[in-house]
Amino acid sequence: MSCCGNPRPPQPVQAQSKSVPVGTVQQFPISHQPTAHPGITPFPPSPEGSAFRPPHITSPQPVHSLSHLNGPHSPPPTASTALSMPPSPPSSGPQMGMFSRTSVVQVDPIGSLSPLRRPSLTYPGSGNQNILSTYQSSPTVPSLPPTDDGKMSVSIDFGTTFSGVAYGSSRIAAGKVQQILHWPGSTEHFRKVPTCLMYDDRGQVHAWGLEAKSTNPAPGFIKCEWFKLFLEPRALRDQSMVDPRLPPIPPGKRPLDLIVDFLYCMWDYAKQQITREIGAVADLDSADVWLTVPAAWDARGCDMMREAAITAGLVRSVSARDHDWRDRLRIITEPEAAAVHCAHLTDLHKLKPSQIFMICDAGGGTVDLAVYQILGQLRSLEIAEMCARSGANCGSLFLDLRFRELVRTLLADHPAHLDAASLAYFMHSFSETEKLAYRGEADDDLMFNFTCFNVEDPDDPRVGLINGELSIPGNLLRREVFDPVVNQALELIEEQMRKVSQRVDALLLVGGFSGSGYLFKKVEEQFGERVKVIARPSDADTATGRGAAQYGLARHPLVSSVVAPRSYMMKVKLPAEQEDFMKRPAYVSQNNAGVAICENRLQYLVAKGAILRKGQKIKNKFCKYSQTPHDRVFVATMYTSDADKIMRYTDEGETVELCKWTVDIGSLPSFQDNASRPTQDGFYTDFELGLELDGAEVRGILLYEGHEWGRVVFDMLS
Repeated sequence: MSCCGNPRPPQPVQAQSKSVPVGTVQQFPISHQPTAHPGITPFPPSPEGSAFRPPHITSPQPVHSLSHLNGPHSPPPTASTALSMPPSPPSSGPQMGMFSRTSVVQVDPIGSLSPLRRPSLTYPGSGNQNILSTYQSSPTVPSLPPTDDGKMSVSIDFGTTFSGVAYGSSRIAAGKVQQILHWPGSTEHFRKVPTCLMYDDRGQVHAWGLEAKSTNPAPGFIKCEWFKLFLEPRALRDQSMVDPRLPPIPPGKRPLDLIVDFLYCMWDYAKQQITREIGAVADLDSADVWLTVPAAWDARGCDMMREAAITAGLVRSVSARDHDWRDRLRIITEPEAAAVHCAHLTDLHKLKPSQIFMICDAGGGTVDLAVYQILGQLRSLEIAEMCARSGANCGSLFLDLRFRELVRTLLADHPAHLDAASLAYFMHSFSETEKLAYRGEADDDLMFNFTCFNVEDPDDPRVGLINGELSIPGNLLRREVFDPVVNQALELIEEQMRKVSQRVDALLLVGGFSGSGYLFKKVEEQFGERVKVIARPSDADTATGRGAAQYGLARHPLVSSVVAPRSYMMKVKLPAEQEDFMKRPAYVSQNNAGVAICENRLQYLVAKGAILRKGQKIKNKFCKYSQTPHDRVFVATMYTSDADKIMRYTDEGETVELCKWTVDIGSLPSFQDNASRPTQDGFYTDFELGLELDGAEVRGILLYEGHEWGRVVFDMLS
């Protein structure tokens, strides 16, 4: 039992380029999104003359105002520091009134639980076997509620460079997932749309998607791309960690404002287009909406993404009794969604129950890795996560950025070709024609020719300027552009392989970057002898969106278990031990009962690598001391850590303050009973807090006598 305040009395305890032809058609071609050459069609001077007609934002509440996204500021409690005590044998010395009795639980990969009689926390490190952590498992595991007959499931694959929408219903196309292929600004079919916005000088959205991407902004207009990367964990913790190569955010805007605007435009159009495609009025206001996020995002990034999506109107209340409307928005990691898509293609990859496969989701911004095992029979498909997922910013976008830096280096003495329009033209040519077809060493002796946008200064053979074209040797492209990014992706796969003690039967590459012939070749070379099947499944470029929609259509949880990608801990007070007197004497003090207490200790709620059933609540008992009936708010600080080691104190340097955990216990019967007859010495209230990890998100729950009493507010720290 964790406490705060004074102790209670003692009691019993518990652009098309002109290059030499390279590459061949891939076995699984990726539908890359073509765009017009930037700079060809300037924006008209005013919206009235524009050919672009994106959905007009008419929300009664400005979508740019997001001051609330970090959560409400909680009132300062009178006593908010948690006090936790581990089990200890009875002694004749002073006793703390209540403490936490936790059991070490061993969890196997399919989620069965067997209590172990161990007195202290044991953690074996990363891996997928014998994961131990100090939590009490919930006897019942909440699962994804069955989808109502005919209810719509819509997924938004919000990507760094491209985004897509998939949807399905048991009443549409025999329950098969459909995709939006028609987008504003083109009569062609595109599986995804560029994640791009164009703002006017008033800060209003002038165009989005294909329309924003295909035109170079005129004076007074600003094009915004790649803004998803601003929610990457390191960027959220330290603004100086934001990649300096990212375009600046428009004045008066924040990255979240751009995300809200893009999601609003995309969702507004998607609702109209889905209604047109199915030929009926779709009840999209009550649909389940699935939003994808990278595997490496932490709880704070997911929380901000959720609030941005709600502000953009992806879900809303449809009636006075619709109290749980926010729960219709589900956040799912990109590799988990892709795994669901791939798992339904077992005939293609010859996978069988009990076999293990790895998902490498190589997208525009990130490369995400996750490993799953197929459980049960294929007719009732279920998969389990085998080890902590991982990811990094090494998607295909970073090939573009490195190519731009190479062009800048080569043409440093030719500024006529280094203005924004010229660089955008070079990048377009590289991205649309050479990036996916590049073959690596086979192209070392070839010259790749890129037409210059600017007709001035057309010749300087020393740097490759020949008759208005920039010629770059293939070996230079490989060394400066491709190898640094591809090698980082290979190292990520290698690290993920090391986490799995069993054989990986298949390595499935999905995402737009998986269409790179060079990346696929390098993966085969490095892992072909260890992995029997290395493949790009059908619809690899849209696997994430299709898988998320498929998850929403399922009538049972497709992913039965998840592995904690990081540790979650709380700052507590604990009875001082000899180690504390030696290591942190400044933290030790005596309380009113004369017991030596050590402050700034860490109590682990979930250890990194712990295997949890999907939706499982990890519970810990607490008590709060209240001096008066008005003292009803309990606040504790929650920390997270990516480190494998178990830490004892909050100052060990590998922890990050995630949020303030705010709990209003005033509605609990025990609090109300005590508050009705207050005493001069105050009173204590017992309660439980539950932490629920659901793939991407972390939720806090207040429990009383084993029953869920309410959700806990996480006030995410800036």
